[in-house]
Amino acid sequence: MDLSYSPEDEEFRARLREWLAEVLPGLPAKPSPDDWPGRRAYDLGWQRLLYDAGYAGLHWPVDAGGRGATPTRHLIFLEETEKAGAPYVGANFVGLLHAGPTIAAEGSAAQRARWLPPVLRGEEVWCQGFSEPDAGSDLAALRTRAHRDGDDYVVSGSKIWTSHAEVADWCELLVRTDPKAPKHRGITWLAMPMNAPGITVRPLRTLAGSAEFAEVFLDEVRVPVAHRVGEENDGWRVTMVTLSFERGTAFVGEVVACRRVLGELAHEAHKNGRWDDVPLRRRLGRLNAEFRALWRLTQWNVSESERTGGVPGVGGSVFKLRYSQARQELYDAAAEVLGPEGLDLDREWTVDRLSSLSYTIAAGTSQIQRNIVAERILGLPKGR
Repeated sequence: MDLSYSPEDEEFRARLREWLAEVLPGLPAKPSPDDWPGRRAYDLGWQRLLYDAGYAGLHWPVDAGGRGATPTRHLIFLEETEKAGAPYVGANFVGLLHAGPTIAAEGSAAQRARWLPPVLRGEEVWCQGFSEPDAGSDLAALRTRAHRDGDDYVVSGSKIWTSHAEVADWCELLVRTDPKAPKHRGITWLAMPMNAPGITVRPLRTLAGSAEFAEVFLDEVRVPVAHRVGEENDGWRVTMVTLSFERGTAFVGEVVACRRVLGELAHEAHKNGRWDDVPLRRRLGRLNAEFRALWRLTQWNVSESERTGGVPGVGGSVFKLRYSQARQELYDAAAEVLGPEGLDLDREWTVDRLSSLSYTIAAGTSQIQRNIVAERILGLPKGR
């Protein structure tokens, strides 16, 4: 892995910084966290600005509508946009970080032409319909059924923790198409339009008071067979592609954000006198080393995905496992630095701390990640 920057890379960085300095002051105010239609419009507007400037899908393949940039350029983009305080992908994250890359890797030419450009242009939002109430961390135990009826699949069942379902146009949906097959072999990956008859969305409110997740109930929803990505009953393999993106590269920007927050915490500790607390100072120093190491691991994972045709490997599970814990430790340290002020829900750090509690569960629990590391990387036998 080459971690150096070429003169061309530094020129790209300078142009990006100049563009960000010009564009960011003109952005509208961020909408309220509870205003999801407003947040959708805000996030799509930012995505359109990126598209018009040539920064949308920077690392996507050219034939998928992207710029075909190197992993180094992608990382520079993430570093600079985070440092500049640019908007995060927000409501676009499933389309840009999960569904879009999966369709780019596994979809047909017609599917790529239909679904990828609207994601990059900031015209359509995707949600993720994977988890189910009775499946827990055992994703392959899903029960949502789909049977073939002519040119359609007829889908019935329910999903939970469906990200941004209330404002989504499309859903990356896992269904069981062969109930007699072993549980990993009877699954199919579908792209479901969220305006189809038979879909009911019920938002879920989180500990932090937001409602970016929902329950989704499906009552004989018809999804065209043409919306199947991959072959029927080959959905588990396609899902592993999706999860490799989710665990391998989707959190890249958040590592940069955590490093920024750590710097802000050190500054706050200097201001309020906590910097004289030697154990706390040592704790912040260890976290600094932790996130520097995670950034190097991120660089390795992104470089690895370039060598494998754009699909990250199982190293993403190593990253996800450690990042989830480090993020919680960061906001535990934030609570120590901020003191009683850290209980104020109006402060962004407080909301982020509550959100951090979910990271050892979201995108695959830490227990699942340990199994993947043990079995697929270390070659240990499966537990009984």
